[in-house]
Amino acid sequence: MSDSDKIVDVKKDSSLPSSINSSEIKSDGEDYHEPVEHKYTPSKGESCFQEIEDLLGSTQPPRPCTLVWRDLSVHVKLKDGKLKRLVNNVSGIAKPGTLVALMGPSGAGKTTLMSALAYRNPIGTIIDGDIAMNGLPVGDFMHRESGYMHQDELFVDNLTVIEHLSIMARLRMDRRTSSLMRKRRINQLLRQLGLYGSRYTRIGGLEGRNTLSGGERKRLAFATELLTDPGLLFCDEPTTGLDSSSAQKLMSLLRASAVQGKTVICTIHQPSSELMALFDKLLLLAEGRVAFAGNASGALSFFESLGYHCPLTYNPTDFFIKVLALTPGSEGASRHAIKSVCDRFAVSDAAKELDMEIHLEFHLMDHEDEEARRKNEDSFKPPFFITKMMWLVYRYLLVILRDPRVQLLRILQKLAIALTAGLCFIGTARLTQAGIQDVQGALFIIIAENTFSPMYSVLHMFPEEFPMLTRELKAGLYSTPVYYLARMIALFPGLVIEPTLFTLVVYYIAGLRTTFFAFSFTILLSVIVLNVAIACGSFFSCAFGSMPIAIAYLVPFDYSLMLTSGLFVKLSSIPKYISWIRHLSWVMYSNEAMSILQWDGVENITCVASNNITGAPCLSTGDEVLEQYDFQSNLFWYDVIALLILWLSFHLLALIALRFRVRRK
Repeated sequence: MSDSDKIVDVKKDSSLPSSINSSEIKSDGEDYHEPVEHKYTPSKGESCFQEIEDLLGSTQPPRPCTLVWRDLSVHVKLKDGKLKRLVNNVSGIAKPGTLVALMGPSGAGKTTLMSALAYRNPIGTIIDGDIAMNGLPVGDFMHRESGYMHQDELFVDNLTVIEHLSIMARLRMDRRTSSLMRKRRINQLLRQLGLYGSRYTRIGGLEGRNTLSGGERKRLAFATELLTDPGLLFCDEPTTGLDSSSAQKLMSLLRASAVQGKTVICTIHQPSSELMALFDKLLLLAEGRVAFAGNASGALSFFESLGYHCPLTYNPTDFFIKVLALTPGSEGASRHAIKSVCDRFAVSDAAKELDMEIHLEFHLMDHEDEEARRKNEDSFKPPFFITKMMWLVYRYLLVILRDPRVQLLRILQKLAIALTAGLCFIGTARLTQAGIQDVQGALFIIIAENTFSPMYSVLHMFPEEFPMLTRELKAGLYSTPVYYLARMIALFPGLVIEPTLFTLVVYYIAGLRTTFFAFSFTILLSVIVLNVAIACGSFFSCAFGSMPIAIAYLVPFDYSLMLTSGLFVKLSSIPKYISWIRHLSWVMYSNEAMSILQWDGVENITCVASNNITGAPCLSTGDEVLEQYDFQSNLFWYDVIALLILWLSFHLLALIALRFRVRRK
């Protein structure tokens, strides 16, 4: 029996259900069991889900999707402005109910082709040719009408499975979908993909906690794409990183999806014969061209007709890759052989039959009337802006609350530093000449601790989230402003609690001015200072995209903030060519405002004769103290407004930098 017959026999003998039962897949995703009949007693939570399913009835089948592409070429723009061709005149078709494999050696253009078909092209990619789905040229609607399962799955690790799917359902599904329908869809996917028993398990996170296995993470990524029940599904190397058993389970799930009427397109690297038997169609790529397209069982016959005979003991897919791969040391001969294979296929009967099928689809599309086109147009209603904002805020609040590095340890650290600093100033803030320096020192400690440490703490945040942010933006889940606002709102409670606790401790122990106005506004100013510092750190994080580079530029900026604060150098003595920096220094504005709160209206500063060195000034009023530091008591509200303007300006600059960076990616 030939290998092609083996492929056909395996495929015919494969019994693939139209849906996947939870009894066939263990909740931990490790072993298959043959379906057995048993009496199942649902738990209280499962009974609730069952009632929802009984109320709403069965799910409607997905809309059939036919994807067709003709003379498709993909170019990428290099740094020197030249174009490099990655895909060269590729044509093909994928119909409902079929599982299509895109195969080829590394660098053949598999992922590039699939990204173009899914309308998820990287920036700088140029597409030539025609791509249509159900008679419509591909566009932004592909983000909603199709699912895209990436090779490497990215999740917010501290979320549980059910939390992740609930948030994704709110971001992905039509806003007209009822809460019951969303819960029912999530419940179905958890059961079908064997994740129901792990629904409260953290996806990832801190060591020592029970988290998902690699196979379960893959199935969770699959479930995420199936939330909207798309008729078209793209999978980029879905078996990467999985053992043979887990790979078999995942591919069986994809096959079951195709049996249910979906169009499934996968890039896959050298699958086993058993996995290959699950595919209906095979598209072999080499050097960006089509080396074969057609039924998987016909590939061996085509290569044999060219004189490439696969040994009986050889995996046919390994043989195809070997024939089409570049041999190190003889790249020229390999390219010549690959060109010969692609040229021979281009004039083969299989290629002519494929071309006829493709031309028929485009012919029908060209003659489709306007009424039929309108029926095919997308009627999706995306979630409202506020809905996306709320659920993103909820996601990041969960991350903050569950990561002690972000919240609990930072608060404890603040309290420890406040206690230490306060003890250094205990009993020193008095209305004396020496007490003036003590008061200014305590104020600077409050300002510095709420500036420099928070500013550096956010430098890592955006670079770490760039990969997931870029992916979710390409999927059309939300916009960059929505993400940024949600991220900042989630941080805001901590940005109020931390400076308030720190300032309370230092203010009380150091014995600063006891009036309610001075006390309350000092706390308010410390909150504003920390928020301005966070905004500045966010700008540097977004602008440079790398924590080491951001630190390299932020350190000299920090020195300019300190030097222009009014504590180390008298403001009037700073040279004019550099004095403009103080207008960007929230340290100077906050130092002046807090000093005004402490000294405005003070008239009884003592000057002990024994301590009054000949020629040394004696500052007897608060106005004289302010004048000594070049501060003016009538500029208090000006300083507050300047701090708010800097806070808003840094956030706007951060948002602009973030949009520019994600567009480049």
